[in-house]
Amino acid sequence: MNDIRFAQGNTAGPLKQLRSEPVKAIVYTKYGSPDVLQLREVAKPDPKDNEVLIKVHAASVNSWDWDLLRGTPFLVRLVSFGLLKPKYETPGADISGRVEAVGRNAKQFQPGDEVFGDLSGSGWGGFAEYVCAPENLLALKPSGITFEEAAAVPQAALLALQGLRDKGQIQPGQKVLINGAGGGVGTFAVQIAKSYGAEVTGVDSMGKLEMLRSIGADHVIDYTQEDFTQNGQRYDLILDVMAHHSMFDYKRALSPRGIYVMVGGATAQIFQVLLLGPWFSLTGSKKLGALALKPNPSDLELMMEYIEAGKVVPVIDRRYRLSEVAEAFRYFGEGHAQGKVVITMDHNDKT
Repeated sequence: MNDIRFAQGNTAGPLKQLRSEPVKAIVYTKYGSPDVLQLREVAKPDPKDNEVLIKVHAASVNSWDWDLLRGTPFLVRLVSFGLLKPKYETPGADISGRVEAVGRNAKQFQPGDEVFGDLSGSGWGGFAEYVCAPENLLALKPSGITFEEAAAVPQAALLALQGLRDKGQIQPGQKVLINGAGGGVGTFAVQIAKSYGAEVTGVDSMGKLEMLRSIGADHVIDYTQEDFTQNGQRYDLILDVMAHHSMFDYKRALSPRGIYVMVGGATAQIFQVLLLGPWFSLTGSKKLGALALKPNPSDLELMMEYIEAGKVVPVIDRRYRLSEVAEAFRYFGEGHAQGKVVITMDHNDKT
């Protein structure tokens, strides 16, 4: 297992030569369907003092990108996305690429370093040929992992890891159920749970069940044919990516000291777990709550160790070019993706 460390040095790139060069990016100015996304030429960005300029090689689509596109749920607009129009004109959080220039105070990376990370805490902008990001949101990409694999990791893998390890307190031998196991978060969660020695049940549609078996799920359930909250089984930990049941249903499916962790789902269920979860947790032995993702370069490094060791394999369903981002969002929105949807840059063919 390789030891992953940040590179040292601060070799600044030729910033003045970068300012007027046009680059391609996905831009939108109003909420809506994927049709509002446009490929445009924009000015190549310059890194601020604590930032690095990244030549993006790959990015991936997440549920947050889908929410950012549509401006739903409405509460999200109030919190961070912009009330009447998008606050950030270029979506895309999970990226991987090569550092091209660094700000004067950036010391962790130098030009040529291959990095990856989650930009949701710094203005998004990942669906572009170039993006600037604070260096504390990034980690080094190991040389044995492709840009596409690295771009598939940040949000999805960390939601799975933090949901299972931190919020779910996963232990060897536990019975763990992943609801929505066939998507980006779910495919990471199945493999991470198996690496902890859990007995894993994956719940999703029929078309994804064989894939779930192939990545280690011990049991699979087609949610169109069987309701896991009604079948009499009890689970020590439920990680819920696609919450649609009531909190009472989830409570019934937990073992006496079981833990339920929501990482995504319908708006009504999100409010329900936020309101009722603390009360359930205080008045009984079962705990129900929701996870707030914490971008963490150390966790990114840990996921890369898992991948290098063969414990986790990023599941990538389809790849689209930057000019095909609207098509990528349409496919993602259909809910059929097995694992991640990845965006690759046209300049990959030239470098």
